[in-house]
Amino acid sequence: MKPMTDKELASKHHIESLTKADWQPLFDLIPKIENTEGFGTWEGGDTDENGAIHLLYAVEEPVIGAFRELIYKMGLIVSFDWAAWDEGREMANTEHFDFDTVDVFTKCKIITAIARNDRFCSGALLDAFESGIILVLLKSIRRQVG
Repeated sequence: MKPMTDKELASKHHIESLTKADWQPLFDLIPKIENTEGFGTWEGGDTDENGAIHLLYAVEEPVIGAFRELIYKMGLIVSFDWAAWDEGREMANTEHFDFDTVDVFTKCKIITAIARNDRFCSGALLDAFESGIILVLLKSIRRQVG
């Protein structure tokens, strides 16, 4: 494992300094996520009568926007090479991975990778909500924070 950059270390220290009260707005989303039946729809992906192509894009439920806003506002987005982080990709893609076995910082790195990927691949965050990984990560963070 390569050593952390100064930016990663700063993010780790910030995340570790957050209190339970700091985390509470994010934890307040858990019941909203649990009670959401569909996290969004896909639109576009067609051609109109003039031959213009409309790209496929995700239309998200408000809970996803609230989550996105909070993770940025709380400083949970870690500056690191998320696209090359194979360890995190493996964790996120392993069905029934026990996220309680990794620290909160690692869970935030996974959230970062998903959120950053969403900027390049529309619907990545929507897919993460639909797969349940966001809910699993939030519950694991809540257990670890206390």
